Amino acid sequence: MSKEKKTEINILSGFLGSGKTTLLQRLLKNEETRKRKVGVIMNEIGQVSIDSAAIPENTPLKELLNGCVCCTLSDKLEVQMYDLLENHNLDVVYIETTGVAHPLEVLDACLSPLLADKINIGTIISVIDASGWSNRHSFKRPLQKLITEQAKHADVIVLNKVDLISDEKQEEVMNELHALNQTGKIVTAEFTNIDVNSMTVRKTSKDTAREKVHATEHLHIKTYVHTFENPVNKNRFEEFLRNMPENVYRIKGYIRFEGDPATFLFQYAYGVPYHTNAGIKMKELLVFIGDELDHEVLRKLLLQLEHDLPPNVTG
Repeated sequence: MSKEKKTEINILSGFLGSGKTTLLQRLLKNEETRKRKVGVIMNEIGQVSIDSAAIPENTPLKELLNGCVCCTLSDKLEVQMYDLLENHNLDVVYIETTGVAHPLEVLDACLSPLLADKINIGTIISVIDASGWSNRHSFKRPLQKLITEQAKHADVIVLNKVDLISDEKQEEVMNELHALNQTGKIVTAEFTNIDVNSMTVRKTSKDTAREKVHATEHLHIKTYVHTFENPVNKNRFEEFLRNMPENVYRIKGYIRFEGDPATFLFQYAYGVPYHTNAGIKMKELLVFIGDELDHEVLRKLLLQLEHDLPPNVTG
């Protein structure tokens, strides 16, 4: 696989029975028309995958069974994704999640430090059952919250099965979804029968070779990957963490500190940092995940850390 090539990763979420697999089939046909080489990762809670039979035989496919990629199988997702990227030279990978997966946690699992500089996050697509959304208040509270989160964090919402609700109810649902996710694109569908090109959200990728900084733009949830060329001052790094804005949800990766030859595995979640000796030398990079991240501010702050510059100076 070329070091320069980055593979687009699209995440397909939505509750059980919403129509994810049918939409995936349409997306794969569209990729075939576009002559793009595509791979698929399918995740099932159960021990047997039923939906994998819907995937064309010539499509590289990885199955993650008996668990969810956003929690118990996150390490296996890393392994399977790495295998797809290294052995198939893919243009794009679609991840069809379980019906109970949280899209942000799946995104977090994808952005392993081993994968972060090999991929571009494309689109988070959530398929919403129109009738199920209308009746969600009859569900148990955890399920209500999950369905809401799947809609809230999507770049594209496919409101499916609109033929099962009235025009008035459809307008009501659309208003609710717009209020919940003001930046996402909403597409209505019957049997997920939509113009696939109309739902595509194109991101821009900024790559600065000199500084080895890669940023992937999202509508609201953003990721930022910073590659270090030098170790950083530990005290200044800890100060950087203490001043971390609330919109940074997660940081993970590998880092070195001045005066210490070791490489450290670094984790940050919900304001709590943690690092431990990785035991092996790894590429030094940090992956940031958050809401409306300012890439340029992060870039400058990290360059100041790396080159031990005073604030507001990037050299």
